[in-house]
Amino acid sequence: MNNPSNSVPGSPIDSQAIAPASASPTRPFYWSVRRELWENRSICVAPLIVAVVVLLGFLVSTIGLPERRRAVLLLDPAKARAAIEMPYNVAAMMLIFTAFIVGVFYCLDALHGERRDRSILFWKSLPVSDLTTLLSKATIPLAVLPLITFAIIVVTQFVMLLWTSALLILHGMSPASTWTNFPLFQQSLILLYALVAIALWHAPIYGWALLVSGWARRATFLWAVLPFLAIGFFEKITFGTSHFALMLKHRLMGFAPLAFAFNAHSIDCPQLTPGKYLSTPGLWLGLLFAVAFVTAAVRLRRYRGPL
Repeated sequence: MNNPSNSVPGSPIDSQAIAPASASPTRPFYWSVRRELWENRSICVAPLIVAVVVLLGFLVSTIGLPERRRAVLLLDPAKARAAIEMPYNVAAMMLIFTAFIVGVFYCLDALHGERRDRSILFWKSLPVSDLTTLLSKATIPLAVLPLITFAIIVVTQFVMLLWTSALLILHGMSPASTWTNFPLFQQSLILLYALVAIALWHAPIYGWALLVSGWARRATFLWAVLPFLAIGFFEKITFGTSHFALMLKHRLMGFAPLAFAFNAHSIDCPQLTPGKYLSTPGLWLGLLFAVAFVTAAVRLRRYRGPL
């Protein structure tokens, strides 16, 4: 015979019993994001591999660095700073490009993968809504991956700075020219701003990839790319124009002249222009499309079963 509960409604014991059920409403979202990181190790592994390759290439390129540095210091201050910054900027650009590729392919497989291996039946049995699941998947390329990339880039650039400093000291030169022309803390703030700007600008691309992932039965990459190629070819053949192709190019790389002001003759290059970036209609139009794509992907997941 079961003993009746001795807890009195409103008592501390009763409050503790119901606390887990009504804990934080963000807990399912948190664990959904953790699940994505557990199941997709390439989110961290791919940038790390590229960082190692970049460091190896940088180590080889530093052969003869002291002689080149003496010649660079004789140049105009703006040109000298640009020359000293170049390897660090190249390393950052390679890792940012890697993060973009990883984000796109992650989104293309985010919904298709769970339909293909039929794990969608298990995940749908859990008390996690389709909206929470889609938001957790969209958070990976929009927030988690940029933060991971930021940390890896900063560590990579710090190692490059240490190696350069040690090499210059061994050749009787001061490492101050490196640290002065590439202040790591200031450059890290610029990098963080750039990663946020890029993530927001590319949001419709990730949203479209999630939508295709939830709809296509196979070949998600082809279904994501071919419609845009077909539209571009049709416009070129029919009208002889390339407005659609230019629009796609602007969506891929158009954030830079909006988020930054480049002046090759200034020692403070680039300059941040967040006001101009945030007031750009293309940014907000892209975010509206991203919301529409994610909303459509939520509805698709609600009614789509395994392949």
